[in-house]
Amino acid sequence: MKLNVNDRQHDLDVDPRTPLLYVLRDELKLNAAKFGCGLGQCGACTVLVDGEPVFSCVTPVSLLTERKVTTLEGLGTAAEPAPIQRAFIEVQAAQCGYCIPGMMMRAHALLQKQPQASDAEIQACLEPHLCRCGTHTRILRAIRLARSLMMTAQAGDLTSFGSRRFWRAGRQLLLARPRGGSAGRR
Repeated sequence: MKLNVNDRQHDLDVDPRTPLLYVLRDELKLNAAKFGCGLGQCGACTVLVDGEPVFSCVTPVSLLTERKVTTLEGLGTAAEPAPIQRAFIEVQAAQCGYCIPGMMMRAHALLQKQPQASDAEIQACLEPHLCRCGTHTRILRAIRLARSLMMTAQAGDLTSFGSRRFWRAGRQLLLARPRGGSAGRR
């Protein structure tokens, strides 16, 4: 069977009923998506299929032969991280990091469709994800930073997405947010 993952075509010899998560981790050695519950209830295994978030632990590969699968590894590289990856690094949003790849994929999908997503929309987007480490505030801060970075890049305000000037501008946007009062905290 053929499977398009991260813009690369793969020929696989797997049972068509095999969950995508197992193919990603065991066959393709893409380990960002995690096994959490195996029931599609925690979000640790979230990847994008044609730009939409799906739980890879309950998605058989047979449904994906004509579709495009994107994992966290497909968004960017260590040298050129995607805005969502860079923002999570910048804000140090991860504690244990187990749930983070799934949250990043779902947030990336939201920001691709709604670049100006509100805080309420971001929170609703993350509702299917479980995180026990308590870094929710940093996770939301990282997604807000990614939103700002993406909006800055789309506006053409900065010449290079990977430039230091670009990232400094995004960081300043994040730091400029008011911190006082209950409206700024979640």
